[in-house]
Amino acid sequence: MAEFDPEKFEDKYVHYFAELQRAYKNAFETMNDRYDSQLIHGIDQQVLNESEPFYDAESGAFRVELPEDPADRLTAVVVDDEKLAVTLDRYVDEIEAELYRVFDVEPPADGV
Repeated sequence: MAEFDPEKFEDKYVHYFAELQRAYKNAFETMNDRYDSQLIHGIDQQVLNESEPFYDAESGAFRVELPEDPADRLTAVVVDDEKLAVTLDRYVDEIEAELYRVFDVEPPADGV
């Protein structure tokens, strides 16, 4: 893989599509091994399919933006709001960690 270029990340689906797929897939596999697979599949297919990864060059931080009302989007599985929020937060953390790993970028020291 070529060295990560923050400017190219602005057009991420052209320059880094395979890497993004790998990061999301790795996060899915980790989450699927540790949590209820039906819930993880539902989140993956009905919430994260509309998520958007971003990189802030100023802070050096990756972040994943979720679509509006993720709880309303999840219809494939019945889950209480608290469990969904905790699981979704953990899943987003896992995706962000995978983005750092896949792109070989050090996370900011302050944990942004």
